[in-house]
Amino acid sequence: MLLYLRNRKVEYADEMNSFMEMKERPLIFITNDDGIEAKGLKEVAEVMRLFGDVVVVAPEMAMSGMSSAISVERPLRATKVHEEEGYIAYKCSGTPVDCVKLGFNHLVERLPDFVISGINHGANSSISVVYSGTMGAAIEGCLHGVPSIGFSLCDYAPDADFSKAKMWVARVFQSVFEKSLPPFVCLNVNIPKGNIEGIEVCRQAAGKWVEELEKRTDPHQREYYWLAGYFKNFEPDVEGTDMHALDNQKVSVVPVNVDMTCRETFMQMRDWQF
Repeated sequence: MLLYLRNRKVEYADEMNSFMEMKERPLIFITNDDGIEAKGLKEVAEVMRLFGDVVVVAPEMAMSGMSSAISVERPLRATKVHEEEGYIAYKCSGTPVDCVKLGFNHLVERLPDFVISGINHGANSSISVVYSGTMGAAIEGCLHGVPSIGFSLCDYAPDADFSKAKMWVARVFQSVFEKSLPPFVCLNVNIPKGNIEGIEVCRQAAGKWVEELEKRTDPHQREYYWLAGYFKNFEPDVEGTDMHALDNQKVSVVPVNVDMTCRETFMQMRDWQF
């Protein structure tokens, strides 16, 4: 990453170097939901190694759509796949949240200073935050009191180009490094594919996945169903939402609160008599 920045004569690289000389290196925990071999995981690890020592604990296979699922009826296994100074990586048989729990309880010597989840192959904007294994891991991290960020690139290709996204990953992380985050709040960061026109702190757009399950028949004439839904945006062209930012080639940054209480409805229901 540092070589990548220098080759493009980006002044930000020098600023990052000066910043790093002033700070003690933190311990950064990285996971994802695309699996230990995913390109996005390797790319974000490259960036994070500029900022601190890195421990990776990632699923041994793709775990997209797992949200905050945990393994309750089968044992977890972790296998070390790489180790060098300042960097160690494990593959885990469980979900992204399993990776965080197992890592925090047994695989790291101390509580990490930050949790990074991603870079996911594909967007996790709007209501996708509910289903996302990427964001499930980030939410788990902040439940442990650790500043946590989920990063996603709006490109589902296994060999997606992360070269432009990595700069924004570094910038967002540096801001969190300097300012931290409130307790039990994490960030959902989505990065558009292609040229990027800026960055915007947003709210989650209202929308939902219309989950149309296609009925199919296998070679043995047995019926099965395949998820083939599409996203319906309830707020098209509404400024200030993550979908609007992404549609305008801006990085969207949404603060996510783990307290799911609807405050407005809570106040309205206080006078109900059951």
